[in-house]
Amino acid sequence: MTSLLASAHRLVVKVGSALVTNDGKGLDHAALARWSAQIASLVNAGREVVLVSSGAIAEGMQRLGWPTRPDTIHELQAAAAVGQMGLVQAYEASFRIHGLHAAQILLTHDDLADRTRYLNALSTLRTLLGMKVVPIINENDTVVTDEIRFGDNDTLGALVANLIEADALVILTDQQGLYTADPRKDPAATLVAHARAGDPDLEKMAGGAGSAISRGGMLTKILAAKRAARSGAHTIIASGREQDVLLRLAGGEAIGTHLEAAEAPLSARKTWLADHLQVRGQLVLDSGAEKALRQEGKSLLPIGVLTVSGHFERGAVVSCINVHGHPIARGLINYSAADARKIAGQPSQQIESILGFVDETELIHRDNLVLL
Repeated sequence: MTSLLASAHRLVVKVGSALVTNDGKGLDHAALARWSAQIASLVNAGREVVLVSSGAIAEGMQRLGWPTRPDTIHELQAAAAVGQMGLVQAYEASFRIHGLHAAQILLTHDDLADRTRYLNALSTLRTLLGMKVVPIINENDTVVTDEIRFGDNDTLGALVANLIEADALVILTDQQGLYTADPRKDPAATLVAHARAGDPDLEKMAGGAGSAISRGGMLTKILAAKRAARSGAHTIIASGREQDVLLRLAGGEAIGTHLEAAEAPLSARKTWLADHLQVRGQLVLDSGAEKALRQEGKSLLPIGVLTVSGHFERGAVVSCINVHGHPIARGLINYSAADARKIAGQPSQQIESILGFVDETELIHRDNLVLL
């Protein structure tokens, strides 16, 4: 099998903490130099690369002289703020050797949840890539709260892949790839060389949601691959310990686990809707509305809505579920929560008599809705 990276022009590379730090004791500058050299080779060969890198907190702890990782959020944020200085300085120095500049991009989920900020981030990244600058992205730990966290850099990498419509997401880890079982516990476990991103069996292999090995482990990478596939990006999970792993992948060598995006990519706008984690409300749809959305490609009308929950204004992202609680779609709603409750279950021609005005005849227009 040829590497899915062989024909990729635009890619997102995510490196975890284990690959950029000395056992949590600050940055491994030799490792950063190796990553920079490989990425520089790809950029100079005409490819566009965005780097999602961990390591800021570990570097901050070393600079502050903290022997153990703090427990409080404010101390972690302080460590991240100090460590980001060292992380970007180290990368900038490494890339400068190869005649390239690096740029720091710190994101929160709010940056990608708000349509205007989403487009601003996209424009900035496109401009940097066009200038052959390597964007280095991390979560903005200094201001983030639980409500707007990405949760891990695997998820962040997938969302960035969606944002820039990358061809591939490369998740580098200290494992060889995805195994049929936990190789630390099952000697019969074998490496999964190729699979379809989003295959439910992959999540079972990774331990399933809430399992002991899923936290910060392989499950987050499987879910990241599923998310990246929404915009057509393939995902490769491989060991960052492999010599020149990025260059070998780009050259066609099949290393690690290759998860192919088998579905047609969503449009950028619908990808944004699908990945808008901060939904503001929820609509329960009847079977007729579910059929209209799933099978007939229609907009969502008020008459098909059974209940409305949440507090939101016009233009908010809401989720649509069926009577069994299964997710159907997400979309931008045309009415506030208060107005949506009033017209739920009613024919569209009754909207004006109920509300005294009509913004749209649909609760959610098809162009502003994405099926899940």
